[in-house]
Amino acid sequence: MTQIMKSSASLKAYNTFGIDHACMSLHEISDKAELISTCLELYRQDLPVLILGGGSNIVLVDDYQGHVVRILTKGIKIEEDETYFYLRVEAGENWHDLVSLCVDNDIGGIENLALIPGTVGAAPIQNIGAYGIEFGDICDWVEYLDLSSGELKCLSGFECHFTYRESIFKGKLKGQVMITAVGIKLAKEWQPILAYGPLSSLAKGGIEPRHVFDYVCQLRREKLPDPLVLGNAGSFFKNPVVPVATFERLRDHYPDIVAFQMGSQEMKLAAAWLIDKAGLKGMSCADASVHEQQALVLVNNGAATGRDVCQLADLIIDRIVQLFGIQLEPEPRIIGATGEINKG
Repeated sequence: MTQIMKSSASLKAYNTFGIDHACMSLHEISDKAELISTCLELYRQDLPVLILGGGSNIVLVDDYQGHVVRILTKGIKIEEDETYFYLRVEAGENWHDLVSLCVDNDIGGIENLALIPGTVGAAPIQNIGAYGIEFGDICDWVEYLDLSSGELKCLSGFECHFTYRESIFKGKLKGQVMITAVGIKLAKEWQPILAYGPLSSLAKGGIEPRHVFDYVCQLRREKLPDPLVLGNAGSFFKNPVVPVATFERLRDHYPDIVAFQMGSQEMKLAAAWLIDKAGLKGMSCADASVHEQQALVLVNNGAATGRDVCQLADLIIDRIVQLFGIQLEPEPRIIGATGEINKG
């Protein structure tokens, strides 16, 4: 069976926060042709449609008054020439499993992105990144279904307009397309990316992708709670990017501030440092709280609602503005009764 359809289905098992809201119908589809035809049929109806991958980047605040489609399509094809490996990956593949497969086959270039939750199809939308690498750095192309025309189209990596946690799929094409596959291009002459944070402690001599992969997995497991144990969506806030002058002003007051260079004119501030410096680790709103070990992670301690999570996020945002004059921006999408909203 390539499609499972359930009516009045709970979405608790399909979002990593473990928030219990339902939808009018849930379609789980593993066949690509059926995925395309079903989505086009649903989009012609008057009800909203939510495309769902791993559910690791959403906060549900209401029962969804529409259709939910889980993309479960699979397939990885690897080709190569003298210089590059070329991967074609279907949207429903698990991202971390893809990274593991590459490392197992001595293909380097995405090991820094190990243990990022979610599916491959979601990776281009917010341009996932970690430890000095972003999806846009390795993207060759993105294939998508144009929901208005019913056509399959393709954009080059350049045409996706990738910036920090942004892409054309969060901008001009938002709500108009469904990503069906991605192309990844990885150089055979592998160069480790070790300048970011704790990876700088790794010795460059004799290092292999497996070493970086194992260390990134270790770091993430130490810092981030397992969503199967403690509901969360990973890093909840983007690291704010500010002009150099703003950074220098803050550094005058807080010499230990953590930041990273973004070109010659901007600095990326560590949101976790801001939240920790504000004394907000452990702060709670009902059963949602800031994780004790990682200030960038908001967690569901068991009975939190999506509105609890959003209220906690708003309190943090307000406090950071008061203390530092910096506006934090959430990474996860806040999903209401009919689609994405700005506030919980």
